[in-house]
Amino acid sequence: MPDLSFQIEGAEPALYAASPLLNLKLRIGNAGDTAIHNILLQCQVQIEPVQREYLPSEQAQMHDLFGEPSRWRQTLRPLLWANVSIVVPGFESEAVVDVPLPCTFDFAVASTKYFYALADGDVPLTVFFSGTVFHASENGSLQISKILWACEAKYRFPVQTWKSLMDLHYGNTAWLCLRKDIFDRLYRYKVKCGIPTWDQALEAVLNGVEETEKQKVLR
Repeated sequence: MPDLSFQIEGAEPALYAASPLLNLKLRIGNAGDTAIHNILLQCQVQIEPVQREYLPSEQAQMHDLFGEPSRWRQTLRPLLWANVSIVVPGFESEAVVDVPLPCTFDFAVASTKYFYALADGDVPLTVFFSGTVFHASENGSLQISKILWACEAKYRFPVQTWKSLMDLHYGNTAWLCLRKDIFDRLYRYKVKCGIPTWDQALEAVLNGVEETEKQKVLR
């Protein structure tokens, strides 16, 4: 079995991608004398929320994920970001490959809520590896070995890299998924009031809610 090591050296947006995509730069080292023909590599990327501190404003935005901060000792658990499979070409001592991470601005996804809530700093990541290694034996014949999930790499991912990628693809917009009956009610309201855009329709609804709350306080 080859003696492999894994290290994440950076992250950058994928150029010319049709949808938001980040590339983790993964360096794979081979400490033995065995030549690697290729690797079918599975990568599981997890966010480790407990390994950083949070501003009060960040804590408020994470209520949907972890509840009240007083309960975070029980609720602050790793979040799955992505499961990715790649093919690593042959190498001898080391290789550097991209691990593509698809990103989304869908707020039904836990990782999106987490990244959006953060003002700045780093996100602690743990990447677990498994897969199949095709390599040469001492007599030159082809051998197959397994990589166990015990292999991992740590990385501090800059929050601003994710935010810049979202700004690049979405600008000053965000995705909102509504239940069909709720959409129908909002659509009827928009048409009835002659409101030209969805932004203005939602703004009108929110203004009405805020005015009602003010009236309750005055009473």
